Amino acid sequence: MHISSLLKPEQITLSLQNFKRCPAIHEVALLAKSNPLLLQFEGFYEELLVRERLEPTCLGNELAFPHARTDHLKGMILCVGRSEQGVLFENCGQVVKLIFVIGTPKRMVTDYLLAVGGLVRILKKPELREELMAVTSPEAFISIIEKAEGR
Repeated sequence: MHISSLLKPEQITLSLQNFKRCPAIHEVALLAKSNPLLLQFEGFYEELLVRERLEPTCLGNELAFPHARTDHLKGMILCVGRSEQGVLFENCGQVVKLIFVIGTPKRMVTDYLLAVGGLVRILKKPELREELMAVTSPEAFISIIEKAEGR
């Protein structure tokens, strides 16, 4: 599975307006609202929050992967929010600059694990994170991910 195949320019924002965890997650999740794979936004967002309350999704390196496996989707989605200033994830005591909201139907366990594993593998490189923080368009963001995947 290629992470870049899940990314769409309209599902990437390079200037998050919110600097607190839940409003920022909401802002990123809203990017999926027009995605035909999303069946019901409110249910999807509520499941994201439930998962976030159970266990923080901060990974260190200014990254967070809020995610939900839910029946409110008929396919996997990925939305990205970037914040120059950073978003305070108070539940894990970290400031996050890249938020990757991942949604997948419950039946797609393997695809979900491949997507998360692929993101972690790509984003562990500091130089790649720096490039993602410097881009000026969603298309350039996707291009960097494609190069990191060898596409």
